[in-house]
Amino acid sequence: MPRLVPLLICLIGPLLLAAPVHAAARPPWGTGESRGEDLVISLVTFSPGDDVASWWGHGSLVVEDTRLGKQRLYNYGMFSFDSTMLSRYAMGRLEFWVDEASVAGTYRHYEALDRDVRVQVLNLTPEQRLLMGSLLADNVLPENREYLYHHYDDNCVTRLRDMIDRAVGGQLRQADRAPARMTLREHTRRYTAVSPPMSVLLDFLMNDEIDRPITRWEEAFLPDELERQVAALQVERPDGQKAPLLAKGWTYFQSDRPAVPEQPPGYAPWMLVMGLAVGASALGLMAWGRRGSRWPRVLLGLEHVVLGLVFGLPGTALFIMWLVTNHTVTYRNENLFLANPVTLLLVPLGLQFAWGSVKARARLVTLWCVLAGLGGLGLVLKVLPLFNQDNWRLIALLLPISVGFAGAFWLDRVRSRATLRPPGEQSLSSSLKTP
Repeated sequence: MPRLVPLLICLIGPLLLAAPVHAAARPPWGTGESRGEDLVISLVTFSPGDDVASWWGHGSLVVEDTRLGKQRLYNYGMFSFDSTMLSRYAMGRLEFWVDEASVAGTYRHYEALDRDVRVQVLNLTPEQRLLMGSLLADNVLPENREYLYHHYDDNCVTRLRDMIDRAVGGQLRQADRAPARMTLREHTRRYTAVSPPMSVLLDFLMNDEIDRPITRWEEAFLPDELERQVAALQVERPDGQKAPLLAKGWTYFQSDRPAVPEQPPGYAPWMLVMGLAVGASALGLMAWGRRGSRWPRVLLGLEHVVLGLVFGLPGTALFIMWLVTNHTVTYRNENLFLANPVTLLLVPLGLQFAWGSVKARARLVTLWCVLAGLGGLGLVLKVLPLFNQDNWRLIALLLPISVGFAGAFWLDRVRSRATLRPPGEQSLSSSLKTP
């Protein structure tokens, strides 16, 4: 659990990578000094970085008054990294806020991190520019700046999307009613493809909330998707004419990093092969152990410890998050059929089994049968509309393991009983079954 919580921080979006500028006075677009024709409003997109929290990329809005020579970057990705941050995030109650930052300093910082800095100047009317500038200046005030973070529904990019949409009178949302290119889960798998273990962990932790069909509006929780939509949108001007929302675009810095894949990776075949291999390893070690060597028992016991930690800890964390946190994306997760707090019992029983405990061997038979039964039940329930979570990759990995280990221990128990049976009992049983 201590290692799991930091890994979950990837769901809280990008960290602030430039120090905020705390101005003594409000900017001229917040005091009425600016004229709309002198303002330039830009959407800035920063590509993904190396650390988990920056895999999703980041975005900000920039306001510049060309007449007065003032400019500021508005970043909705601020949060407090204090002693209570992990506990607040773990409970789903982490607050973010918007703050101002130096434009040039922020750009240089992202360049130093080898992350793209792409700028889109918005084609807005003077009145729309004044509206956005005023709203942003008001948003950074202490009484307005905070919001409760949600990775998909309310984050540092959806706030930019909402601001742009308000400026153009709801035309962005209207245009974004079209179906999205893919589900939230598929987007999540795309952006976490840089680390297959993390990608699988996040896939395990999230329920069918992220499998439902979504619109392009909901897809714009990602900086790259909002950038695409701004580039494609045609807005109606006050005179009734259509015009592109994008006035011009330019790149401050281009990274050499590989681009985020357009499609989620196809892990399913590899996960099935891995699940079958691990499940078969139990059968192989049991067969080897019948020759009298103790090493198969030790190796099989250690394998139980690894499986208990790798799958039992996330299963236990998932169960706790469902019961006591506000992370709705973890509630009623079908993966609890595959790994849950019961799975964690593999750790102590595996150690006892490796030590040669006869009781541990007997208990593992029951435990694996329970896990295989639960996994099978989760698979059967897929025929019902209510059980529509896209967790086939996890089923392909975990169900063969549970079935393989349950089969190995059950067969071992059957053979052990046959070996201990009195010499005349077999023939007696056979004679009783003969018609």
